[in-house]
Order: sequence, then C-alpha cells, then structure tokens
Amino acid sequence: MDYKKIADEVSEKILSYNQDTSGWRVIKISKNVTVSSKPSKEYAGNIYRGEGIIKEVPSKIIPFMYLPEYRNKWDKALQSYKLLERIDQDTGIYHSVTHSYGMGLISSRDFVDLLHVKPYPGDILTTNSVSVEYSSCPPTPSCVRGYNNPCGYVCSPLPENPEHSKLVVFIQPELGGMLPSSVVETALPTTLINLITETRAGLKALKSHASFTWIHF
Repeated sequence: MDYKKIADEVSEKILSYNQDTSGWRVIKISKNVTVSSKPSKEYAGNIYRGEGIIKEVPSKIIPFMYLPEYRNKWDKALQSYKLLERIDQDTGIYHSVTHSYGMGLISSRDFVDLLHVKPYPGDILTTNSVSVEYSSCPPTPSCVRGYNNPCGYVCSPLPENPEHSKLVVFIQPELGGMLPSSVVETALPTTLINLITETRAGLKALKSHASFTWIHF
C-alpha cells in the first residue's frame, strides 16, 4: 500500500475542507465550541466541523492531540490508542478503541488509521487521517470496526494573539453496525465538543506540571 500517496491525498482533502466556507450549517454551540455540518462527498452521511480557541500554540497542541503518550491520558472517549507502525517521521498507522457511548446505545468501536502531520506557512500545523486496511490488526468480535473517511485537525495561531490558536476538527466516520442516523447525528457533534474541551483541560493540567518536557512529532 502506498502510504505516502494516501497521506498526500488526504492532506489535500483536509486543506480543501478548511478552505471551503460554503454550505456549512451550525448545529450545536456549547462550551465555546461551534459545530457545523454539511453533506459529505465521501459517504452517504455528513461531514462535521468543530472549532474553538485553545490557549496554546499549534506546535504544542497537535502533538498533544495525536501522540499516544499524551492522548491516552486525556481523551475520555478512548479505551486505548496506540501506534502500530511508524512510516516516517511525520506518518504512522494508529489503532484506536472507543468506549461505548450513550449508556451503551453505541457499542465500542475501533479504527485503524493512517495519520500524517503536515505543516503549512504561518505556523499552521495539521493532522490528516483516513482509515486503512492493516493485516496485523484485523477486526475482532469485541468491538465494531469503524471507518474514518478523511478527517483531521487544522491548528493555526490567532493573528491578534499568537500564543493562542484556533483549532478546527473535521470528522466523517462510518460507525458500522445498525445505528439509526438520528443516533449518529446526535453523538458526533457531542464527540467534537468533548474532544476540544478535553484538549483544553488536558493541556491546562499538563502545563501545571513544572517538570514536564514536550515531545515533538
């Protein structure tokens, strides 16, 4: 499998999503996070965009959000999250397993994703992900295998306050199983709000540890 080609293609899509300002409909605002959606071009559902401000710079936010040594400590939605294979310095295959959601209404899911970190001028940093087939991590009976259509984070410094950043998150997962669309459409906006608020809280807690040393991608 040509992981480099896949990484380039998904990076182009995330950039295009971020530049596309038409057709988005605001569906939820909570905890200073705004969630919008529009019909996806990748599958029969919607693409969701969550955005909020975080009091940190992109070079610290993005590693905190995708490296397992950080994410396993703060992301309450995940049972486990690990690197399966390092492709190059900025690219890897990751396996994530979610907790069940909504009092068990949505059972545990797992995803195997290619993730590529890409910088852009202006200190903008992005993650760019899509699910891939990976023979050494086949589906198991313990959870439903989901599929992430192109998804990612776009983190850019605020011009008026470069020590703070705007974080935009794009997701369009196919959760598998026999879930009513109404359940998915309720769960995914909440997932985005929780992701951004937990990132804020986790970074704040981390900064309170004076002995902490940042690990960069």
